[in-house]
Amino acid sequence: MTSLPVLTLKRRGSELAVAEKQLQILERSSELPRFPAVLQKHALAQLSADGIDILQVNVGKLCNMTCAHCHVDAGPDRKDENMSAETIELCLTALRNGQFKTLDLTGGAPEMNPNFKHFVSEARKHDVHVIDRCNLTILLAKPFADMPQFLADHQVEIVASLPCYLEENADAQRGDGAFQQSIEALKMLNELGYGQLDSNLMLTLVYNPVGPSLPPDQHGLESKYREVLQTEYGIVFNRLFTITNMPISRYLDYLLETGDYESYMAKLVDAFNPAAALGVMCRKMISVGWDGRLYDCDFNQMLELPTNASQPKHIRDFNFGILAKRSIITARHCFGCTAAAGSGCLGAIDN
Repeated sequence: MTSLPVLTLKRRGSELAVAEKQLQILERSSELPRFPAVLQKHALAQLSADGIDILQVNVGKLCNMTCAHCHVDAGPDRKDENMSAETIELCLTALRNGQFKTLDLTGGAPEMNPNFKHFVSEARKHDVHVIDRCNLTILLAKPFADMPQFLADHQVEIVASLPCYLEENADAQRGDGAFQQSIEALKMLNELGYGQLDSNLMLTLVYNPVGPSLPPDQHGLESKYREVLQTEYGIVFNRLFTITNMPISRYLDYLLETGDYESYMAKLVDAFNPAAALGVMCRKMISVGWDGRLYDCDFNQMLELPTNASQPKHIRDFNFGILAKRSIITARHCFGCTAAAGSGCLGAIDN
């Protein structure tokens, strides 16, 4: 294959311009098949929603970390991209009027949105399961000292990024010292009851590969995480999700800079799994951007690929019946969710 020139995707100008550049890179290789063609080759229908169980909301791109594999390009400089109180109320209206089982809050560090606690407490009043996608280190920051207890009081499931059980590998992705801070935060959560067998406080850990490779078997890796974290640190948790690094934003930048882009994309395509394609997360969820715009998934959101032209485009126009049957927008990044055992916000699919 011909190699692509190194193109930095670090944020300059509008988000739309950055997203367009990413899509151009993803779609321009003539030697890689397109996602719809591979579905057709395997006698699979083009993707469409099959109801909506999950309302996933990106409450902002502000974060206390700048992780190397972050597909959101979140960081401390994204202060202007926080969901407003008005947009959160629109999300709560959709929750009250819809048939959602889960509110999945992501970011950035979702806890840094000033209306995070209000969002959680109101959602829990309507018996909706709430997930907080937490980077763990935020729980040690002084302004958020009461956050662990708040999450426990409201029985929020914590889905926590811990990209490896080895300090060197975890810090390579998240920055020096991040692993030890994460261990400290996990111990704090365990003391509150998170991850304990006799508790209903769910603690889920998330693994991401360090290099341009696919995740190993989720069950086997979970066993290894349990062994190391229990033996070395006395930490327990409920389950592990393995998530493939998506060729978007910082990780796409990394692949281009290291010359691994084409080999990584070929690896994703070659590992296409029809069973995983049938269970991709976008078929059961809808994604809301920090500004209220609607997407089929969080990855489409970062590529500025909104819902299909005939569908509602903003949470203010939310229509459960229409969106629950929508056709789904796809591109080559979708191979990241369908490779090997599959991958999504809920971990491996065919596992």
